[in-house]
Amino acid sequence: MPKIVDHDERRLELVDATWRIIARLGIEGATMREIAIEAGFANGALKPYFPTKDVLLAFAFNHVFNRTNARVAAVTAGKSGLPALRDFCREVLPLDEERVNEARIVIPFWQKAVNDEEKSAIHRASMDQWHHMILGYLGQARMNGDVTTPVPDDAIAGQLLNMLLGAQITAALAPPELTAEGPAAGQPLSAALVAQLEGYLGLLSPAR
Repeated sequence: MPKIVDHDERRLELVDATWRIIARLGIEGATMREIAIEAGFANGALKPYFPTKDVLLAFAFNHVFNRTNARVAAVTAGKSGLPALRDFCREVLPLDEERVNEARIVIPFWQKAVNDEEKSAIHRASMDQWHHMILGYLGQARMNGDVTTPVPDDAIAGQLLNMLLGAQITAALAPPELTAEGPAAGQPLSAALVAQLEGYLGLLSPAR
């Protein structure tokens, strides 16, 4: 009896192999041949799943986005307002090896999206979804009295997204031994990112 192949599982294996290769060799070193070797596939066996590296990269971006959303849903279950917003941000921030590797997938995707309208549209739709989620948390926080700043929620959501995406770039480009500078000197970069987040959230209620 022929073996039944789980094609979705195979695609995810290839995505996992892709970010391992990118972490070691960078996006230019992540050739289809290297990805196939890393995943234990014959080189030609990738084509039914991903005809080109661009197609693989787009799939990998969506996979990372969906993984992040699944984590957010798990940690924000039963929460609302500022606690939910804090947990959302912490799941997007690159605070561990898994999320740093996810950032190393996302950044090459952004690079391709600059000149690829289809990828740019995927990115915009993803960020629009996160922007809407943040607005929901902020609305709840204002109802609870936890956010009192006169800065409009739409501007706050944009600032938070820019901070979170910038943190992904910082962590992806940083050597593993990098520690924070300034007042947080000596802390791991992840601790500094959390401190920056808490500092920003503290500004949302200046009168408290």
